[in-house]
Amino acid sequence: MRYWIPFLCLFLFSCTKEVTIDIPAEEAKLVVDARIETHGAPIVLLMQSQYLYNPTDLASYFSSNITNATVTVRSGNITYPLSLFAPSELPLASQITLAEMLNLELNALTFFPIKVYSTLDPACLGEEGKSYTLDIAYDGDDYSATTSIRAPVPLTSLSWIPDQENNTFGLCLAVLSDPVSQVNAYRWESKIITSVNGQPKDYRFRHGGSSYFSDEFFNGLTIDFDTRYPEKDSTYPSGFKRHFKYGDSVVIRFSHIEIPVYNYFDKMRSQMESNGSPFSSPVLIPSNISNGALGIWAGYGTWYDTLYCIP
Repeated sequence: MRYWIPFLCLFLFSCTKEVTIDIPAEEAKLVVDARIETHGAPIVLLMQSQYLYNPTDLASYFSSNITNATVTVRSGNITYPLSLFAPSELPLASQITLAEMLNLELNALTFFPIKVYSTLDPACLGEEGKSYTLDIAYDGDDYSATTSIRAPVPLTSLSWIPDQENNTFGLCLAVLSDPVSQVNAYRWESKIITSVNGQPKDYRFRHGGSSYFSDEFFNGLTIDFDTRYPEKDSTYPSGFKRHFKYGDSVVIRFSHIEIPVYNYFDKMRSQMESNGSPFSSPVLIPSNISNGALGIWAGYGTWYDTLYCIP
């Protein structure tokens, strides 16, 4: 019987055939990452989507930056043309906004060979209650999106709550009275301005993965919620690396946003958290850009306050 084994193996291997599957390349799409906030200039980053199996290194990312589009912002009957800027050519406030969009440190922007569309016209700074339409002409196609800067919703109170086990560190407790008249969505960000070596610890606002949320489950109610520092501080003790320290001064930026903006970032967060899981379902990320483009044009109605970390 053992003499059949080599012949059986030969038969099995001789019946195999290499199959080549030709996966068609998906048509490249315009990708828009754009925002305008209260008292801020519009910042518009345009990229071209990458084929799934193309290299995903930084060089390919930089090469997909679109710099030959015509971009304008309309508000009412006035149209503002946007110009192309390297990050270092932007005013400092716009540089900081771009660093926040890309989740980069401010000094790292100089190493990113990308260009963005913006304007130096002070008349185009974002104003509460106004709607802004972004128009893009690129490669023979036209794209548009409209967003608005909603009236800010102030937090009722902010306080620092020291930890019972180590009162050198604590969390920020915020109280929000949500307006009952409409569906609302928000974004929470913070930056520590306490001096470190003569400079503020943070030059830009920082945010965690769940910084966007809606009032779906508390519409019209008053709620309290605690927040941590969005990034770990390796010099802090274990268990407190994302806490605020006694004596810190923390600026809170609380933004009122439209539901489509919330939906976009919420779905993006879900996709990032489930990436690589064999049990996850594909996440369709919505966009408010017309003509099949990807991305978001987001308006932020911002409110600021300072938290002093003392009991």
